[in-house]
Amino acid sequence: MPKLREECGVFGIYDHPEAANFTYLGLYSLQHRGQESAGIVSTDGEKLYSHREMGLVTEVFDGESISSLQGTTAIGHVRYSTTGSSNNKNTQPLIMNYEKGELAVGHNGNLTNAKTLRHKLEKEGSIFQSTTDTEVIVHLIARSKEKTFLKRIIEALTQCKGAYSLVFLTPKGLVAARDPHGFRPLVLGKIDNSYVVASETCAFELIGANYIREIEPGEIVFINESGIRSFKSLPKKQHKYCVFENIYFSRPDSFVQGRNIYQMRKSMGKQLAIESPANADIVVAVPDSGTPAAMGYAEQLGIPFETGFLRSHYIGRTFIEPQQSIRNFGVKLKLSVIKEVIDGKKVVVVDDSIVRGTTSRKIVKMIRDAGAKEVHMRISSPPMKFSCYYGIDTPLKEELIAHSLEVEKIKDYITSDTLGYLSKEGITKAVTNGDKSFNERSNYCFACFDGNYPVEITDEKVSHQQMDLF
Repeated sequence: MPKLREECGVFGIYDHPEAANFTYLGLYSLQHRGQESAGIVSTDGEKLYSHREMGLVTEVFDGESISSLQGTTAIGHVRYSTTGSSNNKNTQPLIMNYEKGELAVGHNGNLTNAKTLRHKLEKEGSIFQSTTDTEVIVHLIARSKEKTFLKRIIEALTQCKGAYSLVFLTPKGLVAARDPHGFRPLVLGKIDNSYVVASETCAFELIGANYIREIEPGEIVFINESGIRSFKSLPKKQHKYCVFENIYFSRPDSFVQGRNIYQMRKSMGKQLAIESPANADIVVAVPDSGTPAAMGYAEQLGIPFETGFLRSHYIGRTFIEPQQSIRNFGVKLKLSVIKEVIDGKKVVVVDDSIVRGTTSRKIVKMIRDAGAKEVHMRISSPPMKFSCYYGIDTPLKEELIAHSLEVEKIKDYITSDTLGYLSKEGITKAVTNGDKSFNERSNYCFACFDGNYPVEITDEKVSHQQMDLF
């Protein structure tokens, strides 16, 4: 099913005897943010130890690999490739040896000037081992002439544009950093006397860590034997939190800007019902991300919420498609309709987004085939008209159905009886709980809806060609 792809998840823990085990559990909690590869790097204070492979967290690690990760400090990463191809050389955390010693880094986000920087670095002699934008950061740190690690990181990150939430590991400590706009989330917690950082608060629950606060946009946090120190030395920018973290990416039990994601999504559904009500018998969700919004929609209108779809949680990375064509095979592999719920009903179907429209079209047909009298599609976000360059894998804008078609034409394409989207004003109200003092319209990034990009996409102007042989 062509949904938006998660970006990446990072985790780090300093000075805990169960560092590798807790990092494994933290990554397991963040698995929804990336399913292509996973990795952990640990340290005993003298050297770094690593294990990184393609696959899910439970496929990559076992008792033997975890026990090989020595030491009491570790960082981890789960990846979906938004920049760089999907192969083992791009698995993170990346590790390097340079003049100042060993360094590992895990990155969630996307640099909008990575190609520009890489082209400059290669012209000056740098040799890259991967195709990730993360390695650009590593090279900038290695080439810095600053005398302290903090100043080298500041110098490197000051040159980087776009989205980054980073965890660094050296034998002497752990560092976390968030870009000045705060596009991607990063949070700080504590278990016993050990500090923990993660992409989401849900990673703290599994290991019993207590949430302290969000790492602020533009903040760099150093954790070593001297304790924890915070530095705000990066250029100040207007905060632009990614609104799709609230709509889709973050896990429902996580907290963002102090509010629970599940409650926000339910509020989106309620607001959607106010803006775009439907005369229907039941409300169903496209699982799993559409479920809270569907519940809010049903509650607001007093229409029964029903489980109309079952989602398979056992789809592997590959499957064998039958030689004889089965209509809508890819969607049916992941979703099945409960005919007894749908048959003879006027149905509202709630989903979080429409990307190309092909999946929504198939879903509508499956519901009609199950006997629905009417199908009313409702989307708990505004029409997605523009690509994201800040860490979400979206198609080119020309492939987004809302970029070229108005809502009525999209309705005709997906063959629903009606179609309604949540407005930008509505989603603002839902994520802020009506708190006007939060000034959320200026604090959230809506670029995928309105094309107003907070950071220039420098790499669109770069033509990076291979050196001629002769």
